[in-house]
Amino acid sequence: MSDMVVIEEQDLIDSVADALQYISFYHPMDYIKALGEAYEAELNPAAKDAIAQILTNSRMCAEGHRPICQDTGIVNVFVKWGQNCRLGSKLSLQEVVDEGVRKGYNNPDNKLRASVLADPAFTRRNTRDNTPCVLNVEMVPGDTVSIDVAAKGGGSEAKSKFKMMNPSDNIVDWVLEMIPQMGAGWCPPGMLGIGIGGTAEECVKLAKKSLMDPIDMGQLKERGPQSDIEKLRIEIFDKVNAMGVGAQGLGGLATVLDVKIYDWPCHAANKPVAMIPNCAATRHAHFTLDGSGPTFLPLPDLDAWPKVHWEPDASAKKVDLDKLTPEEVQSWKHGDRLLLSGHMLTGRDAAHKRIADMLAKGEELPVDFKGRAIYYVGPVDPVVGEVVGPAGPTTATRMDKFTEQMLELGLLAMIGKAERGQGATEVIARHKVAYLMAVGGAAYLVARAIKEAKVVAFEDLGMEAIYEFRVEDMPVTVAVDSEGKNVHTLAPAVWREKIAREHLLPST
Repeated sequence: MSDMVVIEEQDLIDSVADALQYISFYHPMDYIKALGEAYEAELNPAAKDAIAQILTNSRMCAEGHRPICQDTGIVNVFVKWGQNCRLGSKLSLQEVVDEGVRKGYNNPDNKLRASVLADPAFTRRNTRDNTPCVLNVEMVPGDTVSIDVAAKGGGSEAKSKFKMMNPSDNIVDWVLEMIPQMGAGWCPPGMLGIGIGGTAEECVKLAKKSLMDPIDMGQLKERGPQSDIEKLRIEIFDKVNAMGVGAQGLGGLATVLDVKIYDWPCHAANKPVAMIPNCAATRHAHFTLDGSGPTFLPLPDLDAWPKVHWEPDASAKKVDLDKLTPEEVQSWKHGDRLLLSGHMLTGRDAAHKRIADMLAKGEELPVDFKGRAIYYVGPVDPVVGEVVGPAGPTTATRMDKFTEQMLELGLLAMIGKAERGQGATEVIARHKVAYLMAVGGAAYLVARAIKEAKVVAFEDLGMEAIYEFRVEDMPVTVAVDSEGKNVHTLAPAVWREKIAREHLLPST
């Protein structure tokens, strides 16, 4: 046996930290290429505008080295450890990799948002450095350590699905049943990772692991499928896109850019199936260590980005939030594009819960919501020269259960990501207010519209504190109008029918 290769502790720490910084601001090139092609092919103007925002944001982040999305993710690490390598450290592999996460997320030039909470069932305390990561290790023959690093956003992770199927159940039918339930909170267009077989936990891991593979659906279709799994990938890809969900759930041709499937043998009585979507901030990278030092990822060619430069829609309505009236809100129709200027408040899960607790105790709130708009966001910390870091919207449905109470405080508009649930839509219509949608996956672009930011309440909640933002021409779409008309149910239905009638997509 040859001499053992020593993978030094610091080399692993530095390589993980570098990869996490890298994926925070550089999209994988395969995704950018596929999204550029989807942009060219898209026929729905609203979806095309959303893709343009995502592509423009991506280019800005690559140039400015700032996060693509304010949700900088929970870190997933897949390690293939060569059996002729040993770790030169007294710490466990989990501890060494976590030190890399800590270093990557606390980089002063591009501090990433800490989103990981300990004690998940009870106090949900922020660990402040995004540790620990979720680590998977496989021992393999060889003299190198091969590592995939991913940062998985909570919005897309929340839409993960799992079913312990009977052996005779149809996988495609189940996937098509799940897509409408997933809504748009996973920020399409993205990828679907599917795991089939194994046991419950192995199946979910397979789905997550499959998302590390490069996008190759175009090449696969061109050469034709060579296995049953490849046939299944194409069938699911075509049938999901035929559902017309589209970018950000606004209706259109591109819902998924690829479908990945991994399988594993399973028990005769079972057929476990898991599906995990990857969002428009599909962040992952691969590197290898051979004992010669750390590995730093090569810089991509900025000229490879599509030449797409989003500009505000000239026909969009300009709105002064400081003079907002119920009459103006009631004049907005679902699908309208707006450009917001003036002052808005922010708030997400923890702030809403604290407000509800204070109201239940009869305590006075630190801010007045009457006549205001609230933005569901948890921004990244600013760096030198910034008012606020990347500040894209968070999934709005998580605030649904608080909507009635918040509207009773006098709110006129809410801004978030993706759809609202049926119950919240009914409450919005009853109060004659509106829900506006900002594009998920365009956090740096959105942040450019924020000209001032200050914490006005609950500072101890960190990124979940209530801020007041002053914005100029912040782009949003009316997703639910004061009559309860909901673009996320109406637009995909129109496009599903249009795709079928006009044969806009190939069918399997």
